Amino acid sequence: MNEFDSERITFLLEENNYTPALEKSEADVIILNTCAVREKAKNKLYSKIGELKKLKKENPDLIICVGGCTAQNLKEKIIKDFPYVDVVFGTHNISRIVELINKKRTTPNKNICEVYEAGFDYVLSNFKRTFSFKSYVPISIGCNNYCSYCVVPFVRGKEISISQDEIVKTLKELVSQGVLEITLVGQNVNSYGKDLERPINFADLLYEVSEIEGLRRIRFITSHPKDFSSDLLDVISERKNIMPHIHLPLQAGSNKILKAMNRKYTRDSFFELVENIRLKIKDVSITTDIIVGFPGEEREDFEDTLDAVERIRFNRAFTFIYSKREGTKASYLEDPIPLCEKKLWFRELVEVQNRVSFEENKKKEGKKYEVLVEGHGSKGLLKGRLEDNSVVNFDGSKNLIGNFTDILITSAKSFYLMGKIIDK
Repeated sequence: MNEFDSERITFLLEENNYTPALEKSEADVIILNTCAVREKAKNKLYSKIGELKKLKKENPDLIICVGGCTAQNLKEKIIKDFPYVDVVFGTHNISRIVELINKKRTTPNKNICEVYEAGFDYVLSNFKRTFSFKSYVPISIGCNNYCSYCVVPFVRGKEISISQDEIVKTLKELVSQGVLEITLVGQNVNSYGKDLERPINFADLLYEVSEIEGLRRIRFITSHPKDFSSDLLDVISERKNIMPHIHLPLQAGSNKILKAMNRKYTRDSFFELVENIRLKIKDVSITTDIIVGFPGEEREDFEDTLDAVERIRFNRAFTFIYSKREGTKASYLEDPIPLCEKKLWFRELVEVQNRVSFEENKKKEGKKYEVLVEGHGSKGLLKGRLEDNSVVNFDGSKNLIGNFTDILITSAKSFYLMGKIIDK
């Protein structure tokens, strides 16, 4: 969602005669779009703002803006900590970025903080795609789940669904412009449509989207396990242009911790859902998020998570050490396990998951796949994605970027594959 918001900001600026600066030192305006999911993001923001102080001193007319989730959370505190920040804006008023910059130009001695507590200003046509051939498209904003560790509902607001008609219209326009792949985005796509006047659910929307002629690949993130319906499984299994990749955050393998997290499912119900997904969707890839060291988590709880990883065999996992977020329910819980112990658990989990990822990738060696070429990877090689979202690196001409090609997988790593183009 933050990537899409950055694309919106870029569009709005370019519509008002701004052009991207090649170097920070050449910029008239610098905008930092922020995340608030973990403390690390805030620390990174503060470090970045600190780096800009010298530029501001050299060029007093430079306008520094901070927006997004951390701005929504901290508000005036950012300007208090960094008086040379000119504009602070939140997640509900991104569309006003140009007006806020202009306001700063006309009142140069006044810092501006405009953060709305709620609102909806998404116009799906107002964004500039990073790639010509693929695009993110939000279908909802906000979240109603209030997981006890998560600050997102506080900085993104309550869940609001975008109308099916607007989504379908936007996607048809994108396809007419050459887009081959879209990713439907929401904090919880599975609860899409519950707030709309005309009854519709995510399975219905996904079916309508899959009917769009010329749309070769459809992806979506993120799915909450508690809302994953059998109807949704049916649609994914029946439609060839819906990709066999499900991002399904587990977060923890212990029932005690899942309850404390307010996740509203159990480890057994998660196992059952994964089993149904694999029964229904051929060659499906399942990825996940896992938090280590949640307040109150003990060694036996962590071992339940390790057991779940071994049993489920996720293709990939995004793993994090618990990060306390002020204002969430978890921030008030006792947390007796020292950070050094959590780091040991984290390392153990990463080692297990890396082995599983490698073993699952190894199964792809010697097989052929259709790949959408996305750009350059490491060491001058091209990078593309399989239908199941696995990344493959291979040698080839840059003219292939934005096109499909067939690849033979030659070797596997934990995080990516190596391949070669099949000569037709």
